[in-house]
Amino acid sequence: MNDRLAIAAALREISRLLQVKGDNPFKSRAYERAAQALEGFDGDLDLLVKNRGLTQLSGIGAGLAAVIEELYSTGRSAVLEQLRQELPPGVVELSIVPGLTLRKITALHSALRIENIPDLKTACEKALVRNVKGFGEKAEAKILQAIEKLETKEQRTLLNHALEEGERLLQHVRGASEVVRAEIAGALRRRKETVRNIQIVAASTKPEPVLDYFQRYPAVLRTLERGDHRCKVRLVRDLDAELTVIAPENYVGALHQSTGSAKHLAKLEEIARSKGISLGADGLGKGSRKLKVKDDSEIYRHLGLSVIPPELREDEGEIEAALSGTLPNLITVGDVQGMTHCHTIYSDGKNTIEEMALAADGMGMNYLTITDHSPSAFYARGVKTDRLKAQWEEIARVQEKVRVRLLKGTESDILEDGSLDYPDTILEQLDIIIASIHVRAKMDIDQMTRRILGAMRSPFFKIWGHPLGRLILSRPPLECHMEKVLDTIAGSAAAIEVNGDPRRLDLEPRWVRAARQCGIKFVVSTDAHSTNALRNLRYGVFMARRGWLTRDDVLNTRNTDDFMKAVHP
Repeated sequence: MNDRLAIAAALREISRLLQVKGDNPFKSRAYERAAQALEGFDGDLDLLVKNRGLTQLSGIGAGLAAVIEELYSTGRSAVLEQLRQELPPGVVELSIVPGLTLRKITALHSALRIENIPDLKTACEKALVRNVKGFGEKAEAKILQAIEKLETKEQRTLLNHALEEGERLLQHVRGASEVVRAEIAGALRRRKETVRNIQIVAASTKPEPVLDYFQRYPAVLRTLERGDHRCKVRLVRDLDAELTVIAPENYVGALHQSTGSAKHLAKLEEIARSKGISLGADGLGKGSRKLKVKDDSEIYRHLGLSVIPPELREDEGEIEAALSGTLPNLITVGDVQGMTHCHTIYSDGKNTIEEMALAADGMGMNYLTITDHSPSAFYARGVKTDRLKAQWEEIARVQEKVRVRLLKGTESDILEDGSLDYPDTILEQLDIIIASIHVRAKMDIDQMTRRILGAMRSPFFKIWGHPLGRLILSRPPLECHMEKVLDTIAGSAAAIEVNGDPRRLDLEPRWVRAARQCGIKFVVSTDAHSTNALRNLRYGVFMARRGWLTRDDVLNTRNTDDFMKAVHP
């Protein structure tokens, strides 16, 4: 078993079985971390195993390395086989049904040979579960109700989790010998903050073996639907994935139709009709003649439009801008010259200043801002004034070892009265200040607006950090009179952060665009609390692109000197 994804799937199955069994939770999490480490490894697995280098990967110790080596060399795992023998088949899938304990799952398997949720639903509908010892008519009704809720529940997944899984799945699909081309589609291709599922469109003249290959993806938990050209599966991370296999000559049209929002596509179809062109899942046509296109960007050119990037295909003015030739040239990850908003072990970060600096250096960045939390953020081990001197001295020592320019700064809390944390005598010595709200103190919209505007009156207010403080899927954005706030920022030299932490992605694109229309500048940040989180940059860039930002709109696309001039207190 030399496929790292297959080995990762086996490790994740061990983790889930240990969890269901009620084993030590640390042990279960260790297997999950090992699975993630393998999934994220893009080097030569053969070489790593042969050189006994598995323990170099984060979270993999000698014991886990032995399990991986066994899977690699034999395709089997004694640990996994033992767990499969101890536990009934389908226990991982069945355990997601609320109220189904391991004891009850074992009883259902012994009595009715139930191994998955569809079997359980059928048994409940046939009134068979009520006769199993330990159940009854009421328990049966509750199980059926729980299954129906699971089936109708809209499960949304954060962009980073969906994209990481989607990229692995896409790599798997492209590995099928019958596949000519394949790409991610849907909301995931548009880089929405959350998605319901992963959609992939593939080109092939032989759909059946491609769908078979798709179903063999190691993270597939069960198949939900399958037709002649389409298959939908549930993955182990409670995420659905769908593959559509299209004839190669219709691939571009199908990818395009599977990417844009319904409103975007409807407006394009109107434009196409006005030009005597048909536009649909089979591509472009004029009369009986099919128009050849190499990719979906050519569809826009045939319709007389500038190419509209996938992130903008929402019918939010992008078609009109493409018609008039005013669509902006969007920022790319390669445009960014410096990492902003980074935390270290001085507050709640996981890595030292030197480790963060070396990581940024390795990524080719020209500068890195060290912006640990301020004293009021006691929950994040905010840096008190007496520790700042030690931090600044360490920054100076590390600077001698790295090429990347290190800028000393803070993520200063905006306090309840609108003042910034740290006295002015400290703030004026910093290279960069990101001002953020973390504690809301149950303020109403007027109070919050006064708080934010109060902070903006400070001469040290230069960057508004994760402005509305949302945590996607768990905490809504704070309420303020946003138009009034944007007008105030537009009249100052301050900038707004587009936060790349996948749990935040704040500001959301509609407000980014509104701020841009006010002439406000931005920084695209990582909000990194570890070296790994420096990779959050791409998620910040995705949101910036969805907010129509160009390279010129973003301060940290500038060189070090120009950036420092723009953000210096």
